[in-house]
Amino acid sequence: MTKKFKVSAAFKYLFLSLLAFVSLFPFFWIIVGSTNESVEITRGSLLPGKNFFVNLNNLLSSDLGFANSLVNSAKIAVLTTIFALLISSLAGYGFEIFKSRARERLFTILLLSMMVPFAALMVPLFRLFAFINSTPLKFMGLNTLIAVMVPSFSTAFLIFFFRQNTKSFPKDILEAARIDGLGELEIFFKIYVPTMKSTYSAAAIITFMSSWNAYIWPLIALQSPEKRTAVLIISTLGSSYNPDYGMIMTAILIATLPTALIFFIMQKQFVQGMLGSVK
Repeated sequence: MTKKFKVSAAFKYLFLSLLAFVSLFPFFWIIVGSTNESVEITRGSLLPGKNFFVNLNNLLSSDLGFANSLVNSAKIAVLTTIFALLISSLAGYGFEIFKSRARERLFTILLLSMMVPFAALMVPLFRLFAFINSTPLKFMGLNTLIAVMVPSFSTAFLIFFFRQNTKSFPKDILEAARIDGLGELEIFFKIYVPTMKSTYSAAAIITFMSSWNAYIWPLIALQSPEKRTAVLIISTLGSSYNPDYGMIMTAILIATLPTALIFFIMQKQFVQGMLGSVK
């Protein structure tokens, strides 16, 4: 019995080690590649080099504006996350707390919208924001950072996510707060938001990562070089006639750090939020 248990445990650890290697190797390759020259990367070298600061200097001194693109990506990701959490949590809270005849029908339509691929929405979105350019709201038309952010301010997935987690929110607290004379917005901001911190943390990580790594819609909406995001700059580096792989790896490493840091700092809250924990 003990031998069978040891063999089973050995296979489990072997399998998990293999999965860990497959998951971590790309990050190792990026870090090593950022320290090597382009020739060494194409040869498949897995040893760290001494070319990191040269690659970094070439990246920052290029006319692509990588440093500015990081600022653009940060603005889009941070503001999108803030507004998406506010709007989607309000919607999810409303769908669960306030009952009406049309509630489930409307929520079903909302869920069905998740089946529509973004490719089918690109042309309508482009025409909509192109039209906005000819109105007094042109500050949020095409070729603005706001145009990239607005479509992500409220998503069906986030509304669904907040509604499902709101099911575990203790309703007795709501009744007690209403008896004490608190308004619905006061209940939401003073009681619901602090109680659902884990849910907000998980939603924040998901939204920030998707906004930071967005490619298709920023590529369509942002037409000026100074408005491009880090992902678009990296795509430009990779599509050049003679790509500098060392510089590309350095750019990928720098662009990966914000999302990796946020995830590792908030991973405990992320797991709790995905499991529907309320604290």
